[in-house]
Amino acid sequence: MRDDQGALPRQGGSGIASVFAAFQFLTIFPPVIRRPFTERELGWSLASYPLVGLALGGVLLGAYQVLTRWFDPLVVAALVLVLWVLLTRALHLDGLMDTTDGLFGGWTPERRLEIMRDHQVGAFGVVAGALLLLVKFVLLVANGGNFMPLLLAPLIGRWVLVLAVVEFPYARNQGKGKTIKDYSNWIHLVIASLLALVAVWLIAGWWGMVVFSAVVLFVLLAAWFVQRRIPGLTGDIYGALCELSEVLVLLLFSAMI
Repeated sequence: MRDDQGALPRQGGSGIASVFAAFQFLTIFPPVIRRPFTERELGWSLASYPLVGLALGGVLLGAYQVLTRWFDPLVVAALVLVLWVLLTRALHLDGLMDTTDGLFGGWTPERRLEIMRDHQVGAFGVVAGALLLLVKFVLLVANGGNFMPLLLAPLIGRWVLVLAVVEFPYARNQGKGKTIKDYSNWIHLVIASLLALVAVWLIAGWWGMVVFSAVVLFVLLAAWFVQRRIPGLTGDIYGALCELSEVLVLLLFSAMI
């Protein structure tokens, strides 16, 4: 999630528009609704984030199954990873790189936030992005044809965005992330959590619930670490938490094999 300074209509909108807002904001999904989303719609879009994650996982799983008919497992894993990045416009990967640059490249909270706002990527960010893609690739290979992590990693990663937005303070005074934060509440988190938990249980049973719990613990610890360095979370940090949570899901499922 990157911050955006564009003005938004303040009220109104529809429930279905909120679902489209989630898909259009988080993926390359074509702009079905060709108008700025209202602040209320952006807030309610949080409830649909797990659906976006499940749809992403379904596309990745379908691509994996098709590609295995023609290519070596290493090639399949690489192509699926490329598709994963393309489908999300590298949105969260960019957030991870900016977060790493800011948190580890500045000496004061103000300087860290300033670095994160800079669109140029520094050494910390490049290394973090490269290592994350490498680890994701290896874990895709290690998980082989297991359908569960491919479905659940994007789903749980998008649910993490909802948890981060609703539960933790925002570090900036403006931006799209701040707008979504201001118009979010516990109802959105409850709906998103119910959707995510039902999907996790149906797809992976008890082990899925263990993985889900481990991700929650990770997010709480990561948010605690971040708030020791800056006064709250940002859109970039939301993206970083999503990416790292996806890696954790893939890692824990690889332990089953």
